[in-house]
Amino acid sequence: MGDTGVAMEIHVFTVLPQILEPALDGGLLGRARREGVVGVVIHDLRDHTTDRHRSVDDTPFGGGAGMVLAPEPIFRAVEETGPPRPLFLLGPGGRRFDQALAVELAGSGGFSLLCGRYEGVDERVREHLVDDELSIGDYVLAGGEAAAFVVVEAVTRLVPGVMGNEESGVDESFSGGLLEYPHYTRPAEFRQWAVPEILRSGDHGRIARWRRAQALRRTLERRPDLLAARGGLSAEEERLLLEFPPDESPVVVTPPGVAYPGRSRRPRQEPNAP
Repeated sequence: MGDTGVAMEIHVFTVLPQILEPALDGGLLGRARREGVVGVVIHDLRDHTTDRHRSVDDTPFGGGAGMVLAPEPIFRAVEETGPPRPLFLLGPGGRRFDQALAVELAGSGGFSLLCGRYEGVDERVREHLVDDELSIGDYVLAGGEAAAFVVVEAVTRLVPGVMGNEESGVDESFSGGLLEYPHYTRPAEFRQWAVPEILRSGDHGRIARWRRAQALRRTLERRPDLLAARGGLSAEEERLLLEFPPDESPVVVTPPGVAYPGRSRRPRQEPNAP
């Protein structure tokens, strides 16, 4: 717990708080904010301007299209509020945000985000104010607000007390470098598609091995790069895949005309024969 009494405190600097506030006030995060588990403070950069127009941008030196976020309002906002560090600039040139970084930040106690907008921010902000940069992917957004929501959502759900079931944040996609195993709920049979019998067996040890095998196989089929990054399959994992061959695995239902990267199109699954 920090000075504020919350387990995690995040500050976000933006020129469009009206985009972020509603998004951050819903779901588990909204409840956690109201209950004081996490604190998310949104700062409007326009509140730290000095002219009557509340200007936060200006034309770029050297010419060119678009506008650039000026350094003065950003420096003033950060210096007057003293947000938790590190302060990350959200932009395409930053460190790729992933689950490992989300786990790291969830244990940090707090951090801050600066949302870019227009053509970007004055370079002096990058060089002399922020501590690092984050990117959520190799594509261009109109601003950093959507990226800020992604980072805040991914991190805060890992903070103890935010999710009702603490195991939900551990046993999921990207934990251990794997995609998540398939899930089923009631009814046990839907439109003649039955839940795998093993999940109804009550043998929790075998269920755990089956789930691990499904996570391995799904990752091998859909994201082999994740397995490559962790050094491939271990001997124990190879034995696990042999224990639960593909014909015992649920067939992936793929919409017509859709194929996963690196995979051939697969036919739609038909209901089990009566």
